[in-house]
Amino acid sequence: MFESVLVANRGEIAGRIVHTARAMGLKAIAVYSAADEGLPFVAEADEAVLIGPAEPSGSYLNAAAILEAAHRTNAQAVHPGYGFLSASPAFARRVAERGLVWVGPPPLAIARTGDKINARNLMKEAGVPVAPGVWEPVPDAATAVEEAERIGYPVMVKPAAGGGGIGLAAAYDEASLRKAYEEARAAAERLFGRGDILLERYVEGARHVEVQILGLANGTVVALGERDCSVQRRYQKVVEESPSPAVGPALRERMLAAAVRAGEAVDYRGAGTVEFLVDPAAQAFHFLEMDPRLQVEHPLTEMVTGIDLVEQQFLIAAGEPASFGATSFSAASPRGHAIEFGVHAEDPHRFLSGTGKITVWEEPVGDGIRIDAGYAEGTTVTRHYDPLLAKLCVHGDDRRHALARARAALDALRIEGPPTNLPFLREVLDRPEFADGTYDTGLVVRMRRPQAP
Repeated sequence: MFESVLVANRGEIAGRIVHTARAMGLKAIAVYSAADEGLPFVAEADEAVLIGPAEPSGSYLNAAAILEAAHRTNAQAVHPGYGFLSASPAFARRVAERGLVWVGPPPLAIARTGDKINARNLMKEAGVPVAPGVWEPVPDAATAVEEAERIGYPVMVKPAAGGGGIGLAAAYDEASLRKAYEEARAAAERLFGRGDILLERYVEGARHVEVQILGLANGTVVALGERDCSVQRRYQKVVEESPSPAVGPALRERMLAAAVRAGEAVDYRGAGTVEFLVDPAAQAFHFLEMDPRLQVEHPLTEMVTGIDLVEQQFLIAAGEPASFGATSFSAASPRGHAIEFGVHAEDPHRFLSGTGKITVWEEPVGDGIRIDAGYAEGTTVTRHYDPLLAKLCVHGDDRRHALARARAALDALRIEGPPTNLPFLREVLDRPEFADGTYDTGLVVRMRRPQAP
């Protein structure tokens, strides 16, 4: 096992990685931008290095500055967290070329899963269910219309690169498809450097369910259960739970087996997620994408399995066996039920990001409550980064118990200063379809749809 790790990220995920690193006896080294000097993760690390200005391009996306910080601090490994450079095969290669341990999947696996069209083709060859759609980039809007007629409306328009819901749109006819295609292509070229677009059949009333996998050092791929991520605004996840109330034992077994096949198809190592779109009525599912990194929602899996995923990442990167005795494709049965809420600095009605100094930060305490926080009282939320402030997670003996704890925890959480989405999260809990587990990916749209007079 290496003795030190540089965390190439910020906020709550940087603090999360630092926590496990120190618990394992590793020296935890943080890097931070000029805007983040006062955030908790900087103080929690054993050592911290300023790497650049507030703008991500000069700091958290500046591979040269991060590698220089690793050299100056004699770091032996680099953990990228999620976002920023975590899904960059070029950065992973540069880390390895410097003689450092990359705490993540091999660069080739990142490259093969990072392109959604390539990933669709790989999954089809591996026998993973894939939705009707295209197998090559769609070159223009006219071709998109032709393909949509073949696939059948509605269709989902997706950039082949990138993530975070950017550029995604459902199209129900030719006019909306042409508009969605041009907007998605422009966004992809601007933000991801390439405008390749794919189309897939869109299933209304579906659930978005992802499976946590680990590719172990010995080559075995195991699945650690699923997380339901269907509560989304602008195709970005905001409330998640595990296990999914829409997935029964038989469907779960099929999904876990398919996720393992997906990992095996790309010779996966480390923590990753295979995302599926689930049709509850048909008890069917199909592949959406594969995320070659630790996910925002990983605490849910940790709470229902008792497995520290960051610890497993470190062990796998060091070539050591897992700490939990994985012997089959389904490595752990869920214990109880967990729900995660993404607490964001944003307007709770329009979901526009907010900024400002946090004047009050009061966290709930009690059994079954976990908070992964990136900020604290007295710190300032700036415009430069994702508005995620913290993740509030609760665990209960069953879903009903977890819901009761969630209500109490949300009521006790107080954050003042910038606007937050706490009122929206409480609103989700009060929705009958969320309470009874019958919601789908259209929940937030229905919640924000203007009421008829």
